[in-house]
Amino acid sequence: MDTSGAAECCEVVVTGPDADWLAGYTRTLVEERLAACGHQLATIRSVYRWEGAVHDEPEARVALHTRRALVPAVVARTAELHPYDVPCVIALPLVDGGPDYLRWVVAETREPY
Repeated sequence: MDTSGAAECCEVVVTGPDADWLAGYTRTLVEERLAACGHQLATIRSVYRWEGAVHDEPEARVALHTRRALVPAVVARTAELHPYDVPCVIALPLVDGGPDYLRWVVAETREPY
């Protein structure tokens, strides 16, 4: 039985065009209490197929820690803010974690409506 609260929390991975844009996006989500925090990697290399061509581009990546119940709101807010037509937004389940940290994530995010 999970006693840490991990079942209530998740990590949402979002990529963006650059570190500065992603930092502003992350700050907005934290200010709006859609995420407790975001851990950002400033530069990643993204290889993907888009509109029939293979692209190899630099991007930035953030791992947002939030409640699983807030994922639909994070997806919707990302669609409003993101410059891409189809942004990468994926939620990963947590299997366990530090109970104090996970309680903090819940405390720092808003109740889902």
